[in-house]
Amino acid sequence: MSAPQRRPALILFVIIASGVCLALGYWQWTRFEATGGTAQNLGYALQWPLFAGFVVWAYFRFVRLEHHAELEQQAQAPEEPTPTPKRPKAATAREIPAGILPERPKAAKDDDPELSEYNKYLAGLHAHDMDEQIRAAGLRTNTERNAG
Repeated sequence: MSAPQRRPALILFVIIASGVCLALGYWQWTRFEATGGTAQNLGYALQWPLFAGFVVWAYFRFVRLEHHAELEQQAQAPEEPTPTPKRPKAATAREIPAGILPERPKAAKDDDPELSEYNKYLAGLHAHDMDEQIRAAGLRTNTERNAG
C-alpha cells in the first residue's frame, strides 16, 4: 500500500492519540488542583502532554524517513515503467561477528570412573524402559524385515 493511501488513517491515529494524551494531562491537572492532589498528579499532568508531543514528533519523523526512502529508491531504480509492483527481496541472513556474544560454557570433563559407571547404568535402565514401552505399544524394536 502506498504512502498517500495510508496517510489519512495515520493522521487520524495521531490526532486521536495526542488528543487522548492531552485529555489525560488535563484530568491529572484537575486531580492535582483538588484537595487530595499530590505531586504525583502534578508529575503526570506534565508528563501526558510530553507523550502527546512525542506522538506528533514520531509522525513527522516517520513521514520524513519515508520521503527519504522514496528518494533513495527512485535514485537507485532505473526509469523503466513497471506494470505491477514487485515484492521486495527478503533480507539475507548475516553472520554475527566473533567476539560479540559470550562464549558458551564448556561441560566439565568427568574423569571419575564411578560417575561414568553410574551414568552407563542409568542409560541402560532408560534403554530397557524404552524397549518395554515400545513392546507394550505393539511396536517392534528390531529393524529386520520378515520375509513372508
